Amino acid sequence: MRDGVFSIFSVLSVSLLVLFLCLHESHCSPPSHMKGSVLMDKSSDTFLPQVSPSGAPQPFLPLLAPSPLTPFMTNSTLPKLSGVCSLDFSAGQSMITNTSIDCWAVFASVLANVICCPQLEATLHILIGQSSKDTNLLALNGTEAKHCLSDVEQILVSQGASDELNQICSIHPSSLTEGSCPVKDVNEFESIVDSTKLLSACGQIDLVKECCNQICQNAILEAARKIALKAYDLLSVDPPHALPEHSTRVDDCKSIVLRWLASKLKLDQAKEVLRGLSNCKVNKVCPLVFPDTRHVAKGCGNGTSNQTACCSSVERYVSHLQKQSLITNLQALDCAASLGMKLQKANITRNIYNLCRITLKDFSLQAAVGQESGCLLPSLPSDATLDKSSGISFICDLNDNIPAPWPSSSQLSASSCNKTVKIPALPAAASAQSGLYSEDIMPQLLFASSMVFMMLL
Repeated sequence: MRDGVFSIFSVLSVSLLVLFLCLHESHCSPPSHMKGSVLMDKSSDTFLPQVSPSGAPQPFLPLLAPSPLTPFMTNSTLPKLSGVCSLDFSAGQSMITNTSIDCWAVFASVLANVICCPQLEATLHILIGQSSKDTNLLALNGTEAKHCLSDVEQILVSQGASDELNQICSIHPSSLTEGSCPVKDVNEFESIVDSTKLLSACGQIDLVKECCNQICQNAILEAARKIALKAYDLLSVDPPHALPEHSTRVDDCKSIVLRWLASKLKLDQAKEVLRGLSNCKVNKVCPLVFPDTRHVAKGCGNGTSNQTACCSSVERYVSHLQKQSLITNLQALDCAASLGMKLQKANITRNIYNLCRITLKDFSLQAAVGQESGCLLPSLPSDATLDKSSGISFICDLNDNIPAPWPSSSQLSASSCNKTVKIPALPAAASAQSGLYSEDIMPQLLFASSMVFMMLL
């Protein structure tokens, strides 16, 4: 693994191995019976490469993530469509296929925040945007939106996606309408917005720099504000007297702008732009829910000298976070800062991350077996892939043992745009290699299968 090579094992061999492990009582006990946490053993750093926060991590590893309980084939049933939706599903078939894999039934909930929901939202924007070439409309009415959303869900489920995507991603029929935005006609949109300027800013974006310089995001906001003002012309209302309503209207108009962009770009370009913009939002926020910190405060509060008791309480606390979701490197950075500030408010001033050897990887979903079991998704947009013989795979950085930074009073934020914060380098080019053997691969493959059991418990 240190050389960045990897091997893809067949789903049969992995499944049999996991099944063998589950025959041993020590591997398949329910969480309530587990003693200790699922954090890696901190007593030895044998398996921890010496990587500093400013150092470049090893190449990313495509992680085989099969479920031994789920067949690797699409649903054989044909989707039951309403027959009244005007969206051209055949034109967006590649996007739909990608979405069904990104939102694969078993993994949809844990990939929701970073991969599944951003891909689903991009797909809906692109479908409506492409459809506007025929309808001249950048939104659906309420009735058609209900039928079209149902059709999209039926198609995705028939290809293996979760049947709970509407709940997982909070997608509703209103998500396909114009909402409170007063403009949905293409001609009217182009008469108000400087379309040349918008396309120049958003026709192609730098996935790394856009989140900081916000060239495309600012152009979208400017366009959304312009078409949102149309409502006040119609109602003869001065915008400053309706600020909360205006903010919601601008947000609704942003969707109209994104659909217009999707109608002007090629399918792959539209996907790259929409997923890139979505990723900027995703990486700004820690998606984890933090439980009460009172037990950590009791074990690690100022005046407490028992390091073993302190670290035990920290590991038990973090183990609850590790059952929630797969997150990106940058999200982990933000989660570490958020938890650190909560602990500081609970009268813990010493760096317990360093004391207890907490890494960024400790904030993401973990497997129940193995010592190197954490997974951080890349901070740039990525997709899951499906191979009918080996299953679902998605990219994890299994070498990312970056120490979690303890927040200081001078630290402004955990943003990648804050140059005082050291973040992992981008993955090396070797991440695209395949078919190479590494003797260190088995623990990582065990993570994939055992993660499924953790999710099902």
